[in-house]
Formats: sequence, structure tokens, C-alpha cells
Amino acid sequence: MTNGLSLQAPAKINWTLEVLGRRDDGYHVVRTVLQTIALSDGVTLSSANDLSLEISGDAGALSSLPDEANLAYRAAERLLKGPGATGGVRIQLEKGIPVAAGLGGGSSDAAAVLRGTRRLLQLPVSDRTLAEIAAELGSDVPFFLRGGCALASGRGTELTPLPNGPPQRLVVAWPERSISDDKTARMYAALGPEHLDDGSATDVLASRLEGGQPVRDGDIVNVFEHVLDAAGVRLLAATRELASFHLAGSGPAIFSMLEPDDDGTRLIENLTLLGLRAVVTRTTAAAEARG
Repeated sequence: MTNGLSLQAPAKINWTLEVLGRRDDGYHVVRTVLQTIALSDGVTLSSANDLSLEISGDAGALSSLPDEANLAYRAAERLLKGPGATGGVRIQLEKGIPVAAGLGGGSSDAAAVLRGTRRLLQLPVSDRTLAEIAAELGSDVPFFLRGGCALASGRGTELTPLPNGPPQRLVVAWPERSISDDKTARMYAALGPEHLDDGSATDVLASRLEGGQPVRDGDIVNVFEHVLDAAGVRLLAATRELASFHLAGSGPAIFSMLEPDDDGTRLIENLTLLGLRAVVTRTTAAAEARG
């Protein structure tokens, strides 16, 4: 048993995000192509007598929440109640992914803690069981156990891995002021029958990726771009005068693909003038996302 280990918990974007309907249990049926990116949180796990959580970096609203409300803490707690677990884990999160921005930081932290705690404590937990626990924690958590590029359906937990294309450089931007915690719920509640689709745009992109073709700007679709006012997200109109930006997940983070000869410097300067924080990042393959 090792005394400690460090992992990266990557953010994600949705190349596509379509909603097909609502399930009896209240979850929505989605069809989406997910992609991990190099923007990440740092996760350090250490053997301890009990379970604890420390958060540093740009923690935002997370710093004022009880530990039990944090997905990473709940992930470790779930494993520590299972077979073979003795002692505890000290979790240290260094936040680099903006909180509640649609980039999946909380889900990614939870997945990293699941993988890392199993390894740290040498727990007899199969990959299948780990995926089941991940699905209990949240819809995006199973995806982050693998990372890379994947087609997700159902409530987002039914995954089909897709080929890793060549790295694509991106500019990701988000507002300095965080959006309220119920943003995603309000976005889903704002969807009407006219916003539901059959997932065909996602299937077309998945077929292109399976055929070794790159993502084109015209392939990117996000249903939530039709209901941005529900979350007070009004960034796209202004930023699309600068470049072709798209909503990341349920937002408010946005992203734009960079041309090979564009280092993103001018675009980031202009985004800063709009009051946004922005970084240049890139897509990552599954092996790097789990590193």
C-alpha cells in the first residue's frame, strides 16, 4: 500500500449535447459527445486515519460548502464503506477548473478520487463496480473514469468510447462571477418540446469520429444555447463577434477551436476586455486524461 499519490482531474467539453426527453425518474434522456481537455484540477490522496478534504486554488462556492456536499468527498466515503477498506483518506484538491461552469470539474474530481482511492488502499473493487458507484454519484462521473472522447446516452452514463483524434487547441472562457448552484436545473426546466431532438446531430459526429474525421465547427451543437437566459448566461452574442464560440455543457463556460497558426493571444486579450477569464488548452486522449 502506497502512502500517497497525485492525479490530474481533467475538465470536459461537449462537442454535442442533445436532449431527447425526460425519464420517469426525473432525469433527462441525453445524447452527447464528450471530450476531456487539458485544463484540470490537481488531486492528491494520502493514507490517513479518517476521511478529510482540503480545497485550495480557485474554489469559489466550494470553500463554503460542508465536506459532505462535495462529490470528491462522497466518492471516497462510498469506497471507505465498502469491502477491504480500513483507515481513511486525506483528499487535497487544487482547483484549476472553474466551479459550476459546465466543465465537469466536480464530477472529474470524484472520478479521480474513485480511481485513486482504490489504488491507494488496494481495494478489491472491480472496474464494473467502480463504474456503478460513479453512476450513483453523478451522470458525468462514469465518463471521467475513462476520459478521452465518448458518446454518452441515457442519462449520460451509457458510454461508447470514440477514437481519439489529433489534439485540437481551444480557447475556454468563463465569467469571473459564478452562476448560482441551481443553474443546470433551471436550464433543463427551461427546455420546451420545441427544444427536444432525436440525437441525430450527435450520431453524425460520432460516425465522423469513428471514421477518423476531425470535429468541424459546424458539427458542434448544444441545446442549452436556446435557453441561455434561464441561467443568466449572455456571453455568446458578444463573444461570437470575436470568434465562433459554443457553450460548454450547461455553461456558463464557452469554448472556441483555434486554427493551427493562431496562438490565441489576441482572442484572450479581447475576452479579458469583456470581463472574462480565458485560457488556451487542448483536447486530451483517454490515457492522458487518466494520468
